[in-house]
Amino acid sequence: MEPSLPTLDTRPDPAQPVTSGLRRSMGPRHLVMIAMGGVIGSGLFLSSGYTISQAGPLGAVIAYLIGAFVVYLVMACLGELAIAYPVSGAFHIYAARSIGPATGFATAWLYWLCWAVAIGSEFTASGLLMQRWFPDVEVWVWCLVFAAILFGFNAVSARFFGESEFWFAIIKVAAIIGLIVLGGAALFGFRPLGGGGDGHPFLFENFATESGLFPNGFTGVLVTVLAVFYAFSGSELIGVAAGETKDPATAIPKAMRTTVIRLLIFFVGAIAVIAATIPYTEVGLDESPFVTVFSAIGIPFAADIMNFVIITALLSAGNSGLFSCARMLYSLADEGHAPRALKKLTRRGIPLAALSLSMVGGLASLISSVVAPETVYLVLVSVAGFAVVGVWMSITASHFFHRRAFIRGGGDTSTLAYKAPLFPLVPILAFTLCVVSLIGIALDPAQAPALYFGVPFVAGCYLYFHLRHGRKTVQARG
Repeated sequence: MEPSLPTLDTRPDPAQPVTSGLRRSMGPRHLVMIAMGGVIGSGLFLSSGYTISQAGPLGAVIAYLIGAFVVYLVMACLGELAIAYPVSGAFHIYAARSIGPATGFATAWLYWLCWAVAIGSEFTASGLLMQRWFPDVEVWVWCLVFAAILFGFNAVSARFFGESEFWFAIIKVAAIIGLIVLGGAALFGFRPLGGGGDGHPFLFENFATESGLFPNGFTGVLVTVLAVFYAFSGSELIGVAAGETKDPATAIPKAMRTTVIRLLIFFVGAIAVIAATIPYTEVGLDESPFVTVFSAIGIPFAADIMNFVIITALLSAGNSGLFSCARMLYSLADEGHAPRALKKLTRRGIPLAALSLSMVGGLASLISSVVAPETVYLVLVSVAGFAVVGVWMSITASHFFHRRAFIRGGGDTSTLAYKAPLFPLVPILAFTLCVVSLIGIALDPAQAPALYFGVPFVAGCYLYFHLRHGRKTVQARG
């Protein structure tokens, strides 16, 4: 972290939101579904089986509980900052003003690259899944179709984006609720759609494996926790949308509480049902565990239903990612750290130039995944994975320095519309857990490239900033 003094106004007035050319047109339900849309994706619908196979049934549930706890800590820190300074590209601004401008610059580009890579990956995955129904249509055709649809959703207005994300997320949430309710009922022996109950496990008998509660040892749980952190990425999108939220002092706390509770119920509930239904030795990446569970309880056309849901999940995450990318570039331009053209808005308050460049970045990522998957794309994916925890660290550190400056400046915490509890324990604990997860990455060969490429990328951002903007920053402070 930079040793510079915090430059945030230490006496923010939550009743007077920071002005912005972006329009405040989204409410709490939009914020909740934007966060849910960013979090609930292929990590739950496709990769959760791999998590269970590595950690075991009980270990997977514990890993997701730990992940949800860290999300709560980060969201608590983000909530206080987002209300005090409801600006677009929120946590990039917080880092720039409370830690240092170079940290804000690095945070913004880390997060932009994270979602640009995700957008390209989701277009490709969606195109591949569409071949189940349209095998004669090339994947790249679907990629262009989906890119045009998501660009249109984002280009109309912030509220239109919020509405589209709301309905995208509704489909995913309905699938998860269906799994929890119907799968849970089947575990109690109630299977009206099934062809008999023989062979279906009862309650949590699958948790007691032949190798004990943790078949791969507790180290399997620890390695899985790292992946779970990434699975929960996207919850911080509430902060990105803060600058376009009506009545942020009321909407943001409500949205954050709702998001944490729903993620806890949906993720842990779904993992518990899947782990109790499918033996951990039989889950993997060859089939979505949702398909396996729905088929086991007799849901007709389970594979086709989940194919549709997973495509929706991918497009929903891409929709949120494109929104986030555009707001990060707009925020950088607003700070003077990116071309001024990216700050231009349409009549409806949309940063169209920033949106267009973000879409180009997503398509470039898509192309690299085909042309150079083992070189360029590997670097992009590694940095994107590293970015998630890096951004969470930036949020928690920003909150720590912001609150400390607020108190030192004579501020009264009782006047805050929302304050993170147990300061400074919450930001310190969250930051520490994130650091531990990064250290743990080095122990997993599959995730180690995130450090090999992520750390040099951040160092490069700091170096570029100081070479390009360092003198201006010093002169401004002087």
